[in-house]
Amino acid sequence: MTSPQLQPARTRRRDAARLLLHPEQFKDSLSLTRQASLRNATLAGFQAALTVAVALPLVVLSPWAQLIGFASLGALVALFGRFAPAGRRQSIVLQCGLLQTAAVLLMSLAAWLGASQGLQLILLALWCGVALFVSIAGRFGAPGALIFVFAASAAMAPELTLGQVVERSAATAIVAALAWLICLATEAVRHAPPPARDTPEDPLPPLRSRLIAAARTVAGAALAIGASLVLDGQHPAWAAMGALAVMQGPQLHIVMNRALQRMGGTVIGALLAWLLLLQDPSVWILIAALAALQLLTEMVIGVNYALGQVLVTPMALLMTYLGAGRAVGPDMASDRILETLIGVAVGVVLSVAFSSADERTHLARRRVRTD
Repeated sequence: MTSPQLQPARTRRRDAARLLLHPEQFKDSLSLTRQASLRNATLAGFQAALTVAVALPLVVLSPWAQLIGFASLGALVALFGRFAPAGRRQSIVLQCGLLQTAAVLLMSLAAWLGASQGLQLILLALWCGVALFVSIAGRFGAPGALIFVFAASAAMAPELTLGQVVERSAATAIVAALAWLICLATEAVRHAPPPARDTPEDPLPPLRSRLIAAARTVAGAALAIGASLVLDGQHPAWAAMGALAVMQGPQLHIVMNRALQRMGGTVIGALLAWLLLLQDPSVWILIAALAALQLLTEMVIGVNYALGQVLVTPMALLMTYLGAGRAVGPDMASDRILETLIGVAVGVVLSVAFSSADERTHLARRRVRTD
């Protein structure tokens, strides 16, 4: 006999919230799944790691060593399109390289034009929606819009010269081009399904659904930023990314899983980053750590998102540390935890508040099947 609160016909938001707090939901977030293609995931991680290993030492030894953080952003485009049909991967990586560069360029231009921190945060919230819409429309796949928002957040600054805008954008673009070349050179290793075959790529939702998802994301990012500022958070952009990470889930149970997994993985990953930064590592150790983390992340994130976050979090913090020229320290690890908590909490609340009757019905039916 199905309990009343699990009846599929009951689609009120309060019922959806109750179902998301069900013990089975927490157990579900701990489950392990099989990688769609371990070879492709490992290859994507290897391509990004190889880009890091080649590009970052050259940047350190060049007259533009201060651009190492933006160079590392360019390497991330190698992660996209791993499940694309034959002939589409290179196009996806190229488009992602252009979008990554655009994220750095546009936010840097805003800083050069004198945009205040508040205005830059508003632009970041809007960029969350734009990046999500473009990522879905382009069928870029994992790791999704978060990479482009991370790049925009890294480009925020109190003030910049036009020369700095050009340098930052060029560093990102050049390393993204290197990532594209590495992907092209190693494409034969990838298991590329033929165009007619079903693949793990996300199906393209209708335009209306994409626009609604983008608008929800903008609202979630803006609210997360506002909550961070009210709570005296030091990195409100991280709160926006936390909200984006959970709100891009296609169903409510995935939203909740992402929230739990991101929070748990972030706590452990931030602790690892804190321990490493306490040792005051050299730039060469940091580069080696980034390359290793990049490879390992892609090998495990498809098994469980929390496992991936254990590695993604120190990677993001180390990139931030390098990009800031050591102006930040180990204490930013605790900031990451707080901002992530704010972001995922806002993301879950708004996902339920903005949910459709179909989404809530799907959640209820899923719980009935589980029970």
